[in-house]
Amino acid sequence: MRTENPTEQHAEVLSRPVDALPDHLRPTPGPIAILPESEALFADAVLAGGGEVAALSQQTRGIVWLSPQGEAEFARVLADNPQVEWVQLPWAGVDSFANVLAGQARPGLLFTSAKGAYAQPVAEHALALALALLRELGTKSAAKTWVLPKSGLSIYGMNIVIIGAGGIAVELLRLLLPFGARTTIVRRSSEPLPGADRTVTSEHLGEVLPEADIVIVAAALTGGTRHLIGVSELAEMKPSAYLVNIARGPLIDTMALVDALNSGSIAGAGIDVTDPEPLPDGHPLWDAKNVIITPHSADTPEMTAPLLARRVTRNVAAFLGDGRFVGVVDPGAGY
Repeated sequence: MRTENPTEQHAEVLSRPVDALPDHLRPTPGPIAILPESEALFADAVLAGGGEVAALSQQTRGIVWLSPQGEAEFARVLADNPQVEWVQLPWAGVDSFANVLAGQARPGLLFTSAKGAYAQPVAEHALALALALLRELGTKSAAKTWVLPKSGLSIYGMNIVIIGAGGIAVELLRLLLPFGARTTIVRRSSEPLPGADRTVTSEHLGEVLPEADIVIVAAALTGGTRHLIGVSELAEMKPSAYLVNIARGPLIDTMALVDALNSGSIAGAGIDVTDPEPLPDGHPLWDAKNVIITPHSADTPEMTAPLLARRVTRNVAAFLGDGRFVGVVDPGAGY
């Protein structure tokens, strides 16, 4: 489900319809604090949703948290303010806040994230990495001489496996449609994802990897998905296959990926997220064969700020009115 505004560059992409929370789960409306500091864009977003922006106090009932770091400070704010009933987080993934979310989980405290808000720019970057790998743009752009014979592959009709079924996957399916690609979604649920040729559960990942031309990782990072792609999964991919990761670095075993690239076990990789991150100078991944690395830039601040502001406006309206929150987080599941 795509929510569009034709005057904006990007729109949010949601993997399922938004249902109103039951009355007993809705937070109590009240003043909203923007932390660690108020920014005009997000203050305006709160006001656009009908909310009141005020400094953190005993009257505060909602928080818009804008810092991706400061986990200890975030935990302290929540512990010191048990009256707060709703928190909007800044990113689609909440792994940076996982320990706090688990520790602060209590009845009456609702967390929402930006999941789905950034899906379009991230899906666009995933497609760009896949096309760059197939067309060998990394090596060709670095060449200092005219290289022959011509080489490169077309994405048309390829078999593409997408791990994850959120907004990024939904948008990728839309972007891939004109190429006639055959698409397989791998997700926790067996519920088919509209637009995919096939949907399988995570237990069947090993069965679909051997037939994939491109594997795109777009899953949430949780305790159960760390190193989702490791030695055995890379070994199951065919030597002509490519791997793209635009989700979180620890979803892939970095050193196993380095070994697979250098041995020719897979054809190449496009990586926007790494483990560790930032990737240190001199790390073996920088020198691995046929890898394109971008510095976690699938969604830049120029792209994400207006998208997050719209998510804030929408969730403030839900906070004060109909309870139709977008991006509700399950602290136990980690996303």
